Amino acid sequence: MRFVVDECTGPSVARWLSGKGHDVISIYDEYRGVKDGKIVELANEEKRVLITNDKDFGELIFRLRMNHSGIVLLRLDDERPKNKIAVLEKLLISHSNRLAGNFLVVTETSIRIIELR
Repeated sequence: MRFVVDECTGPSVARWLSGKGHDVISIYDEYRGVKDGKIVELANEEKRVLITNDKDFGELIFRLRMNHSGIVLLRLDDERPKNKIAVLEKLLISHSNRLAGNFLVVTETSIRIIELR
């Protein structure tokens, strides 16, 4: 799969996804400090699912109706990279076919999929 990993989600997550064979752009490594709207545009132009911890992306998608190729919003109690990776691993195993074009809110115990197509 093709992903953009937001700066706040971190380079460890980007490296893990890349190590699993995914095509990954790390905002932390490649576009540090870029505005959220530009991140959504980049992900959409390149048909990549955006992974973030920043709930401001909800406003861009739902209020401003920005086009996107899929957003995974991590809302975790434990923000350490190891936990982010564990949660994403479960998500990819169980719902990888539902990431594209949808907005997913993911916690340690739940996955809420908002279909936007």
